[in-house]
Amino acid sequence: MAEFDLNDLEKINDKQEIIDFLVEHNIIKEKKFKEQLAYEKELKQLQEKLLEIQSKVIQGNKRVLIIFEGRDAAGKGGTISRIAEFLNPKKYRVEALPKPTEMEQGQWYFQRYFQKLPNAGEIVFFDRSWYNRAVVEPVFGFCSDEKYTKFIKQVVEVEQLLQDDGIILIKLFLSISKEEQAKRLQERKENELKQWKLGALDQKAQELWEVYTTYIDKMFQQTGTEVSSWIEIETDDKKEARILAMKSITAKLTNQSFKNDLVKNHS
Repeated sequence: MAEFDLNDLEKINDKQEIIDFLVEHNIIKEKKFKEQLAYEKELKQLQEKLLEIQSKVIQGNKRVLIIFEGRDAAGKGGTISRIAEFLNPKKYRVEALPKPTEMEQGQWYFQRYFQKLPNAGEIVFFDRSWYNRAVVEPVFGFCSDEKYTKFIKQVVEVEQLLQDDGIILIKLFLSISKEEQAKRLQERKENELKQWKLGALDQKAQELWEVYTTYIDKMFQQTGTEVSSWIEIETDDKKEARILAMKSITAKLTNQSFKNDLVKNHS
Protein backbone atom coordinates (compact mmCIF):
# COMPACT_ATOMS: atom_id res chain seq x y z
CA MET A 1 0.00 0.00 0.00
CA ALA A 2 1.34 3.42 -0.92
CA GLU A 3 2.26 5.74 1.90
CA PHE A 4 0.61 9.11 2.45
CA ASP A 5 0.47 11.74 5.18
CA LEU A 6 -1.81 14.47 6.52
CA ASN A 7 -0.63 16.96 3.89
CA ASP A 8 -2.02 14.65 1.19
CA LEU A 9 -5.41 14.51 2.89
CA GLU A 10 -5.57 18.30 3.34
CA LYS A 11 -5.43 18.74 -0.44
CA ILE A 12 -8.71 16.87 -0.92
CA ASN A 13 -11.64 19.20 -1.64
CA ASP A 14 -14.56 17.03 -2.70
CA LYS A 15 -16.03 13.52 -2.82
CA GLN A 16 -14.55 12.73 -6.22
CA GLU A 17 -11.05 13.57 -5.01
CA ILE A 18 -11.54 11.29 -2.00
CA ILE A 19 -12.42 8.36 -4.26
CA ASP A 20 -9.53 9.13 -6.61
CA PHE A 21 -7.14 9.28 -3.66
CA LEU A 22 -8.29 5.94 -2.24
CA VAL A 23 -7.95 4.21 -5.59
CA GLU A 24 -4.56 5.77 -6.32
CA HIS A 25 -3.21 4.52 -2.98
CA ASN A 26 -4.65 1.04 -3.56
CA ILE A 27 -7.02 1.33 -0.60
CA ILE A 28 -10.07 0.63 -2.77
CA LYS A 29 -9.89 -2.64 -4.71
CA GLU A 30 -13.45 -3.98 -4.76
CA LYS A 31 -15.23 -3.96 -8.11
CA LYS A 32 -18.29 -2.12 -6.80
CA PHE A 33 -16.15 0.80 -5.66
CA LYS A 34 -14.34 0.91 -8.99
CA GLU A 35 -17.75 1.02 -10.71
CA GLN A 36 -18.81 3.82 -8.34
CA LEU A 37 -15.67 5.72 -9.29
CA ALA A 38 -16.46 5.39 -12.99
CA TYR A 39 -20.04 6.55 -12.37
CA GLU A 40 -18.95 9.56 -10.30
CA LYS A 41 -16.44 10.62 -12.95
CA GLU A 42 -18.92 10.37 -15.81
CA LEU A 43 -21.60 12.09 -13.77
CA LYS A 44 -19.28 15.01 -13.00
CA GLN A 45 -18.26 15.35 -16.66
CA LEU A 46 -21.90 15.45 -17.75
CA GLN A 47 -22.82 17.94 -15.04
CA GLU A 48 -19.99 20.18 -16.22
CA LYS A 49 -21.25 19.83 -19.80
CA LEU A 50 -24.77 20.77 -18.72
CA LEU A 51 -23.46 23.81 -16.88
CA GLU A 52 -21.63 24.85 -20.04
CA ILE A 53 -24.83 24.39 -22.05
CA GLN A 54 -26.81 26.37 -19.49
CA SER A 55 -24.38 29.27 -19.90
CA LYS A 56 -25.12 29.29 -23.63
CA VAL A 57 -28.86 29.14 -22.92
CA ILE A 58 -28.51 32.19 -20.67
CA GLN A 59 -26.31 34.11 -23.09
CA GLY A 60 -28.58 33.34 -26.02
CA ASN A 61 -31.83 34.03 -24.13
CA LYS A 62 -33.01 30.55 -25.07
CA ARG A 63 -36.02 28.90 -23.45
CA VAL A 64 -35.74 25.20 -22.59
CA LEU A 65 -38.56 22.99 -21.31
CA ILE A 66 -37.68 19.45 -20.24
CA ILE A 67 -40.66 17.22 -19.45
CA PHE A 68 -40.13 14.21 -17.20
CA GLU A 69 -42.83 11.55 -17.22
CA GLY A 70 -42.69 7.94 -16.13
CA ARG A 71 -44.17 5.16 -14.10
CA ASP A 72 -44.39 5.50 -10.34
CA ALA A 73 -41.01 4.98 -8.60
CA ALA A 74 -39.09 5.20 -11.90
CA GLY A 75 -36.81 7.91 -10.45
CA LYS A 76 -38.00 11.17 -11.99
CA GLY A 77 -37.20 13.33 -8.96
CA GLY A 78 -33.79 11.79 -8.34
CA THR A 79 -32.79 12.11 -11.98
CA ILE A 80 -33.81 15.76 -12.12
CA SER A 81 -31.86 16.43 -8.91
CA ARG A 82 -28.65 15.02 -10.39
CA ILE A 83 -29.11 16.93 -13.63
CA ALA A 84 -29.72 20.25 -11.88
CA GLU A 85 -27.28 19.76 -9.00
CA PHE A 86 -24.67 22.28 -10.21
CA LEU A 87 -26.75 24.45 -12.52
CA ASN A 88 -27.13 28.16 -11.82
CA PRO A 89 -30.18 28.12 -9.48
CA LYS A 90 -31.28 31.56 -10.65
CA LYS A 91 -31.77 30.27 -14.17
CA TYR A 92 -33.57 26.96 -13.76
CA ARG A 93 -36.78 25.81 -12.09
CA VAL A 94 -38.35 22.48 -11.22
CA GLU A 95 -42.12 22.55 -11.46
CA ALA A 96 -44.23 19.78 -9.93
CA LEU A 97 -47.80 21.01 -9.99
CA PRO A 98 -50.19 19.69 -7.34
CA LYS A 99 -53.76 18.54 -7.90
CA PRO A 100 -55.66 21.35 -9.72
CA THR A 101 -57.73 23.69 -7.56
CA GLU A 102 -61.45 24.17 -8.08
CA MET A 103 -60.71 27.34 -10.07
CA GLU A 104 -58.11 25.58 -12.23
CA GLN A 105 -60.53 22.78 -12.98
CA GLY A 106 -62.73 25.35 -14.72
CA GLN A 107 -59.89 26.68 -16.88
CA TRP A 108 -58.51 25.45 -20.19
CA TYR A 109 -56.52 22.35 -19.28
CA PHE A 110 -53.11 23.77 -20.34
CA GLN A 111 -53.60 27.14 -18.66
CA ARG A 112 -51.96 26.43 -15.31
CA TYR A 113 -48.96 24.84 -17.03
CA PHE A 114 -48.48 27.81 -19.34
CA GLN A 115 -47.84 30.00 -16.30
CA LYS A 116 -44.77 27.85 -15.57
CA LEU A 117 -43.17 27.94 -19.01
CA PRO A 118 -39.51 29.04 -19.22
CA ASN A 119 -38.56 32.68 -19.51
CA ALA A 120 -35.68 33.90 -21.67
CA GLY A 121 -32.39 32.33 -20.58
CA GLU A 122 -34.10 29.73 -18.42
CA ILE A 123 -34.36 25.94 -18.21
CA VAL A 124 -37.53 24.52 -16.66
CA PHE A 125 -38.02 20.90 -15.62
CA PHE A 126 -41.59 19.58 -15.40
CA ASP A 127 -41.70 16.75 -12.84
CA ARG A 128 -44.86 15.33 -14.42
CA SER A 129 -46.74 17.59 -16.77
CA TRP A 130 -49.85 18.05 -18.86
CA TYR A 131 -49.36 14.38 -19.79
CA ASN A 132 -51.17 13.48 -16.58
CA ARG A 133 -54.22 13.63 -18.84
CA ALA A 134 -52.71 11.08 -21.21
CA VAL A 135 -52.06 8.39 -18.59
CA VAL A 136 -52.87 8.96 -14.90
CA GLU A 137 -56.24 10.64 -15.36
CA PRO A 138 -57.77 8.08 -17.72
CA VAL A 139 -56.30 5.16 -15.73
CA PHE A 140 -58.11 6.33 -12.60
CA GLY A 141 -61.16 7.78 -14.30
CA PHE A 142 -60.28 11.39 -13.39
CA CYS A 143 -61.27 12.64 -16.85
CA SER A 144 -63.96 11.73 -19.33
CA ASP A 145 -63.28 10.00 -22.66
CA GLU A 146 -64.20 13.28 -24.34
CA LYS A 147 -61.61 15.27 -22.36
CA TYR A 148 -58.97 12.60 -22.99
CA THR A 149 -59.60 12.62 -26.73
CA LYS A 150 -59.57 16.43 -26.84
CA PHE A 151 -56.25 16.51 -24.99
CA ILE A 152 -54.60 14.00 -27.32
CA LYS A 153 -55.62 16.14 -30.30
CA GLN A 154 -54.64 19.47 -28.74
CA VAL A 155 -51.31 18.52 -27.15
CA VAL A 156 -49.60 17.92 -30.50
CA GLU A 157 -50.79 21.31 -31.75
CA VAL A 158 -49.86 23.06 -28.49
CA GLU A 159 -46.33 21.66 -28.49
CA GLN A 160 -45.89 22.64 -32.12
CA LEU A 161 -46.93 26.20 -31.28
CA LEU A 162 -44.51 26.33 -28.33
CA GLN A 163 -41.65 25.18 -30.52
CA ASP A 164 -42.64 27.57 -33.31
CA ASP A 165 -42.33 30.33 -30.73
CA GLY A 166 -38.77 29.27 -29.94
CA ILE A 167 -39.13 26.98 -26.91
CA ILE A 168 -36.76 24.01 -27.00
CA LEU A 169 -38.87 21.04 -25.86
CA ILE A 170 -37.45 17.73 -24.64
CA LYS A 171 -39.72 14.91 -23.46
CA LEU A 172 -38.35 12.03 -21.41
CA PHE A 173 -40.25 9.00 -20.16
CA LEU A 174 -38.64 6.86 -17.46
CA SER A 175 -39.63 3.20 -17.69
CA ILE A 176 -39.23 0.55 -15.02
CA SER A 177 -39.93 -3.17 -14.85
CA LYS A 178 -42.89 -4.39 -12.82
CA GLU A 179 -40.57 -6.32 -10.50
CA GLU A 180 -38.28 -3.35 -9.83
CA GLN A 181 -41.24 -1.06 -9.26
CA ALA A 182 -42.62 -3.47 -6.66
CA LYS A 183 -39.26 -3.45 -4.83
CA ARG A 184 -39.02 0.34 -4.79
CA LEU A 185 -42.61 0.84 -3.65
CA GLN A 186 -42.05 -1.64 -0.83
CA GLU A 187 -38.90 0.23 0.17
CA ARG A 188 -40.90 3.45 0.36
CA LYS A 189 -43.36 1.79 2.71
CA GLU A 190 -40.62 0.48 5.01
CA ASN A 191 -38.24 3.46 4.96
CA GLU A 192 -39.50 6.34 7.11
CA LEU A 193 -37.31 8.77 5.17
CA LYS A 194 -39.04 7.81 1.91
CA GLN A 195 -42.64 7.33 3.02
CA TRP A 196 -43.52 10.88 1.92
CA LYS A 197 -42.95 9.71 -1.66
CA LEU A 198 -45.71 7.11 -1.43
CA GLY A 199 -49.01 8.56 -2.63
CA ALA A 200 -52.44 6.98 -2.73
CA LEU A 201 -52.18 6.36 -6.48
CA ASP A 202 -48.70 4.85 -6.23
CA GLN A 203 -50.07 1.98 -4.19
CA LYS A 204 -52.27 0.90 -7.11
CA ALA A 205 -49.47 1.08 -9.69
CA GLN A 206 -48.87 -2.65 -9.57
CA GLU A 207 -52.53 -3.58 -9.59
CA LEU A 208 -53.19 -1.41 -12.66
CA TRP A 209 -49.91 -2.18 -14.44
CA GLU A 210 -51.49 -3.37 -17.69
CA VAL A 211 -53.93 -0.45 -17.84
CA TYR A 212 -51.02 1.95 -17.41
CA THR A 213 -49.16 0.11 -20.19
CA THR A 214 -52.08 0.54 -22.59
CA TYR A 215 -52.26 4.30 -22.07
CA ILE A 216 -48.48 4.74 -22.13
CA ASP A 217 -48.29 2.97 -25.50
CA LYS A 218 -51.12 5.12 -26.85
CA MET A 219 -49.36 8.26 -25.60
CA PHE A 220 -46.15 7.33 -27.44
CA GLN A 221 -48.04 6.56 -30.65
CA GLN A 222 -50.29 9.61 -30.63
CA THR A 223 -48.08 12.36 -29.17
CA GLY A 224 -44.59 11.41 -30.29
CA THR A 225 -43.91 13.38 -33.46
CA GLU A 226 -40.85 14.05 -35.57
CA VAL A 227 -40.38 17.46 -33.96
CA SER A 228 -41.60 16.42 -30.51
CA SER A 229 -40.46 12.85 -29.96
CA TRP A 230 -40.42 10.86 -26.73
CA ILE A 231 -37.14 9.61 -25.29
CA GLU A 232 -37.87 6.47 -23.27
CA ILE A 233 -35.18 5.35 -20.80
CA GLU A 234 -35.11 2.10 -18.83
CA THR A 235 -34.40 2.85 -15.16
CA ASP A 236 -34.02 -0.47 -13.31
CA ASP A 237 -30.41 0.64 -12.81
CA LYS A 238 -30.82 4.14 -11.33
CA LYS A 239 -27.26 5.29 -11.90
CA GLU A 240 -27.14 4.15 -15.50
CA ALA A 241 -30.52 5.77 -16.14
CA ARG A 242 -29.34 9.12 -14.78
CA ILE A 243 -26.30 9.02 -17.04
CA LEU A 244 -28.45 8.13 -20.05
CA ALA A 245 -30.93 10.91 -19.28
CA MET A 246 -28.14 13.47 -19.06
CA LYS A 247 -26.54 12.22 -22.28
CA SER A 248 -29.91 12.38 -24.04
CA ILE A 249 -30.50 15.96 -22.90
CA THR A 250 -27.00 17.17 -23.79
CA ALA A 251 -27.32 15.52 -27.21
CA LYS A 252 -30.65 17.24 -27.84
CA LEU A 253 -29.37 20.64 -26.72
CA THR A 254 -26.25 20.37 -28.89
CA ASN A 255 -28.08 18.90 -31.91
CA GLN A 256 -26.17 15.62 -31.76
CA SER A 257 -27.38 12.05 -32.10
CA PHE A 258 -27.26 9.63 -29.18
CA LYS A 259 -28.07 5.93 -29.26
CA ASN A 260 -28.12 3.28 -26.54
CA ASP A 261 -29.96 -0.02 -26.17
CA LEU A 262 -31.71 1.27 -23.04
CA VAL A 263 -32.97 4.39 -24.80
CA LYS A 264 -35.87 4.34 -27.26
CA ASN A 265 -37.14 7.19 -29.39
CA HIS A 266 -40.86 7.40 -30.13
CA SER A 267 -41.74 9.73 -32.97
